[in-house]
Amino acid sequence: MLSIVISMVVIVVVAGVVVTFVAFPHRGAEVPGAPWLGDGMSRAVDILPTLDNTSSDDTAEADKRSA
Repeated sequence: MLSIVISMVVIVVVAGVVVTFVAFPHRGAEVPGAPWLGDGMSRAVDILPTLDNTSSDDTAEADKRSA
């Protein structure tokens, strides 16, 4: 029972962090009441590797192959 409660608390905390990031720092706004949280999230995103999905060349080639 305790492991289920701990798991659910962790899930809710992670979901809250994701919602907070999408609602504020991702849009360029500060988190009200906790600007340090937004700064930390922005720094973490800058450090983490991301996928470059802005390249249209790869998409055009994939479309040609599937047609």
